[in-house]
Amino acid sequence: MVVLLIVLLLCARRLDLPVLLQQAFAHPLAYRREFALGLTISLGVIAILFALAVASGYGHLLPALPLLRHGLKYALAAIVIAVIEEAFFRAFLLAGIRIDYGPRPALIGSALVYAVAHILRSPAHIYLRGYYPLAGFQNIALSAARLAHPMEVLPVLIGLFLLGIVLGEAFMLTGKVYLSIGLHAGFVIGAKTWPIVVDHTAMPLWLAGPGPVPLIAAPAAWSAAIIIAVALRRILGPPKDSNLDVRSA
Repeated sequence: MVVLLIVLLLCARRLDLPVLLQQAFAHPLAYRREFALGLTISLGVIAILFALAVASGYGHLLPALPLLRHGLKYALAAIVIAVIEEAFFRAFLLAGIRIDYGPRPALIGSALVYAVAHILRSPAHIYLRGYYPLAGFQNIALSAARLAHPMEVLPVLIGLFLLGIVLGEAFMLTGKVYLSIGLHAGFVIGAKTWPIVVDHTAMPLWLAGPGPVPLIAAPAAWSAAIIIAVALRRILGPPKDSNLDVRSA
């Protein structure tokens, strides 16, 4: 990640990074309703999935206050994560691809990169004492080794890809990152809160899949993502084209 950041900074002008970020993050106060809408939608979907878990007998009906307190504990981190990831995957990657190849390839391509990037994680923690200059490369190799077992990561990959589609649609429909940041932050809060509400080890696969984020690796979440993507386009209308003329400008 540090190497990627250095490369982006060194090639910022050639990649139109400042212009893309400036356009995507422009007028934050004017888009506060979009942020609130995204947060409301994502938390509403999480609440529905929680309700399904409780109704199925695999969840625990917690009092509202402890659940709210637990969610608020992750709120700031969720927003920070959402801002950083939306800046890269949507404001830079999706908008940049869209300039050269159009909206549909950009949406699908950025969602694929988003999904694979989240799959590439080490299967175990590595603790080091001393200086090991090759430790990072070893960690990358261990992370990539998960792709050698595609059927094990396929449910999570599908869920992350569909989430990337939703976030990409939110960005293209508004021309700004604030709706996607709200959606992203809400989903992070939901993923962090999910383990205290449900026992995913005993849940049916349609509601909780395998992997480190069982919530997103199940058909219930996939269906919710598809519904959100369709609903956003109907609510917000056609995509905004504010980032299409960056290089010609």
